[in-house]
Amino acid sequence: MFTSEPCLFAEAGGGQESCGRLLSAQNHPSSPAGIMLSIIAAGSVFFPGLFLLSKQCLKCVPGLRWSEGDAVVVSARLVSSVQAIMASTAGYIISTSCQDIIEDQHWLTSSYILFAVPYFVYDIYAMFLCYWYKLQVKGHEVDNGSRSRAAAVSGYLRREFLMILHHVVMVTVCFPVSVFWRQGKGDYFQGVMFLAELSTPSVCLGKILIQYKQQHTLLHKVNGAVMLITFFLCRVLLFPYLYYMYGRYASIPFYRVPFAVPWQCNLGAALLMAPQLYWFSLICRGALRLFTGSSSRSRRPTAPVKPDHDGHEPLPQPANGYSTRMVGRDTPTISH
Repeated sequence: MFTSEPCLFAEAGGGQESCGRLLSAQNHPSSPAGIMLSIIAAGSVFFPGLFLLSKQCLKCVPGLRWSEGDAVVVSARLVSSVQAIMASTAGYIISTSCQDIIEDQHWLTSSYILFAVPYFVYDIYAMFLCYWYKLQVKGHEVDNGSRSRAAAVSGYLRREFLMILHHVVMVTVCFPVSVFWRQGKGDYFQGVMFLAELSTPSVCLGKILIQYKQQHTLLHKVNGAVMLITFFLCRVLLFPYLYYMYGRYASIPFYRVPFAVPWQCNLGAALLMAPQLYWFSLICRGALRLFTGSSSRSRRPTAPVKPDHDGHEPLPQPANGYSTRMVGRDTPTISH
């Protein structure tokens, strides 16, 4: 994850540098544009390539031979987890290397931002594939005609609007702001933002366990607890921590930080914080059901699902996993 937040804190810290400085001085290439394109191209190959390789292995390796739909869903979760591990590792290296949270730089900051940009584009398509195969499993799509696919795209855009918007903003707003407007300042803040991805692997594992109806297992409960804790620490407390650290840097009380930074900083933090709070509330609801034992009541036979007014059964859960509805003995499922 990257955001405009670090650059806004950096702007509050003062100091202006060339807008073209993308990497640290010791690694500044003679042709920055060429290096930028090379890193972006590497990410464009790596993430879709890993997805295709994983899907093919799950379908062909003896002893597995999963169906196309199962292989797609699991491969998408795998790629999200790999990206999260890479981002978290980069964030840890960057944040622990910066002594001055405004001025210190690390070459990995801008490099990983460039490398990760294609992931957000790829993931929009990967989420659609997950949604498409879930529709087929539910029996909503009986053919692959253009009309059928167009209806799936329309439903996907409606159900996944918040996550799609998040990805689009990452590419169209946060990427140029973090790379160009940040002006080489605030690498520490950017590194801390990368650490928000620590919660993603547990989210993806939860999705896989649900896919294979393993909600009753101890692994699912332990993973749910890990997801709850990591999401709270790495995403909900993220912005209060950034404000706290800037307050220490500027020697001002925590409560005065919002008044000491540009208004864009507060607006950006509010906009990025709002969906995190919403998703966390869904996790808490699911955790309450899971750990209070109410989920055991879901073992009772349920009445057949009634079709809607168009004669269709209810559609499956959103492909990205964020949903206010519960699935059996599950917590609200979440993906990156």
